[in-house]
Amino acid sequence: MSLLAQLSGTLINVTTVLLGTLLGLTLGGRLPERTQRTLLQTLSLVTLFIGLDMAGHLNRVTGGSIPGVILALIVLALGAVAGEALGIEEGLLRLGDTLRRRFRGGGRFTEGFVAASLLFCIGPMTVVGGLQNGLTGDASTYVLKATLDGIAALALAGAYGIGVGFSALTVLLLQGGLSLAAGTFAAGLLGGADPTVLRTNPYVLLITGVGGLTILGISWNLMLSGLGWEDRRVRVGSLLPALLLAPLALWVAGQF
Repeated sequence: MSLLAQLSGTLINVTTVLLGTLLGLTLGGRLPERTQRTLLQTLSLVTLFIGLDMAGHLNRVTGGSIPGVILALIVLALGAVAGEALGIEEGLLRLGDTLRRRFRGGGRFTEGFVAASLLFCIGPMTVVGGLQNGLTGDASTYVLKATLDGIAALALAGAYGIGVGFSALTVLLLQGGLSLAAGTFAAGLLGGADPTVLRTNPYVLLITGVGGLTILGISWNLMLSGLGWEDRRVRVGSLLPALLLAPLALWVAGQF
């Protein structure tokens, strides 16, 4: 399979994020601030729905006799400790600030970059789509994700500015890396690239559920931004190690 075939979905996703940002920047400056805040609140409500739907997958997985929600609680707690120790949230903010200075971004560049990067890259479609695209060249899941991300980028860019567009770099690196790496491990560990198999695999279910809970944190942050209360934000970046700990926790629980 060609490199272009493996990365086709990611490249489409990057394109929609950039186009959505461009439209958001074009239209956002013409909208009253009150309208921009309302759009941000609307996006937060849709994000809330997505997060709740993803978190519901925890009801479909158990690790031995341990319910999925308890496993999620454990990995989120451990992930939060690890994330704070590693300073992931601060690292993301520093990266956003570096890009802002380098490309002379203004306003809420860093906040937009971090919020969009987390929103676009946490979720079941990122995992399932990467495995499908990398193993079979099927980009259908990423095409659907690209449509949703493009619409979200439009709304976010109107409020946060050009920093949202730079999240396309995060999408390219994360999704592209996952697609390229898929062929080396997914067929053996996850039972192939068939979408039905992937979406019912307990490891994918747990990662999806944990990702859903972090998405709820993003929804909360978006709503706070829409209300002008950014100082009460959830430190979602510090929770990211939980996504890596989730499959390990499930494997360990299964041994008992």
